[in-house]
Amino acid sequence: MSVLLALGAALLYGAGDFLGGSATRRHTVWAVLLVSTPVGLAALAATALLLPGDASASALAWGALAGAAGGAGMPLLYAALAAGPMSVVAPVSALVSALLPIGYAVLGGERLAPSAYLGVALCLAAITLVGLERDAADRPARPGRGALLALVSGFGFGGFFILIQQTGDATGVWPLVAAKSAGLIVIVLSALLAAGRAVRSRAARPAVSVLAVAAGLIDALGDLLYLLAARAGLLSLAVVISSLYPAVTVLLARLVHAERLRAVQRVGLALALLGLVLVAR
Repeated sequence: MSVLLALGAALLYGAGDFLGGSATRRHTVWAVLLVSTPVGLAALAATALLLPGDASASALAWGALAGAAGGAGMPLLYAALAAGPMSVVAPVSALVSALLPIGYAVLGGERLAPSAYLGVALCLAAITLVGLERDAADRPARPGRGALLALVSGFGFGGFFILIQQTGDATGVWPLVAAKSAGLIVIVLSALLAAGRAVRSRAARPAVSVLAVAAGLIDALGDLLYLLAARAGLLSLAVVISSLYPAVTVLLARLVHAERLRAVQRVGLALALLGLVLVAR
């Protein structure tokens, strides 16, 4: 059951990131997040009221900390997806966000198979290869701005994966409500610190609003499936399988935006897939 839940989370995260990144290419990061995050919060709050769960102070505190970490990572990821290409950005963020909880889980006593440690090494190599770009003058490959933003965002999401798992099984969906609330606060404060561009910008075009709403709903459901997966099995397994979401983002980016990959990036993606499979065995 944990594997199926984590796979569902991966599918939803991949679709949500594609929609959010596409919306950000047409409008500001803050305008998109100030639509998608409240939508996700409302969806999770409604779910929490319908499902059993104890909203203990400890669970809400862990959830809020997780949300602050994820809320810091989301603007960076959307900015990275807008800077593109999505087929490079998504795997970098996913690999970093997976490796951090894996390290935490191993230090906490979870033991991985020897093949999984090889997978971690391949993932580290993949981060370097998949994030390499060439500039307009076709100079030697170097890390692109999008890849660097994605790298930093991965630490925020990795923190979310670790912290949200600290909540007990009996707390239901309430930790995610606290997480999304804290994430919204972080995003609002970040928008204000960014000279209020999100507040002063013109209203988002309808198409962008639809993309943002869809991204918020899908991301919230992905968080729910991930939390259930982490509670049902090992943290390291839930994280790695959930981190397969770039495959969905890459596929959608190729189909919709016709993005193309360089040879070195294809090698990086292949290593990423192999590494994630080895870790999940």
